[in-house]
Amino acid sequence: MSDVRPARMLGARRHRVGGSTIGSKDFMATTANPFLLIGAALSAAAALAHLACIAFGPSWYRAMGAGEQMARMAAEGRWYPTVVTLAISALLAVWSLYALSGAGVIGRLPLLRTALCLITAVYLLRAFAAPLLRPAFPGNSTAFWIASSAICLLLGAMHLIGLRQVWGRL
Repeated sequence: MSDVRPARMLGARRHRVGGSTIGSKDFMATTANPFLLIGAALSAAAALAHLACIAFGPSWYRAMGAGEQMARMAAEGRWYPTVVTLAISALLAVWSLYALSGAGVIGRLPLLRTALCLITAVYLLRAFAAPLLRPAFPGNSTAFWIASSAICLLLGAMHLIGLRQVWGRL
């Protein structure tokens, strides 16, 4: 038999943000920040794309522009491509959760303001640092650097705009 006590009695917390209550049905509809929602969706999509490389193998590493060396190591069954790709995917998934939290869709995560500032900075720095990073990763294709930098710029812009809009309630 399910417990039908009100959420307050079950220990759920409700937080007031911008006139709406987190946990109420109207919270997302009235306060969800669309720029952080887009940032969250794109970060989640990037996390899934990285997992697809692991699931579908070397051809996906090549198609995603990770470089011939990573694709070869994946084909040989080495641990390095899988571990690096899992770490990147996990990081992107956590960043997606922080964007959802900042957007007001899920509960407040620890160090939300600081985390969103750092996430935004990393995306923007990665977008503009490609010429400096490229020599350190000679196996990555030009298409990889252009596409990944454009994606990071879009993600950084979405986070920056969204962060500015919700700053007062963080």
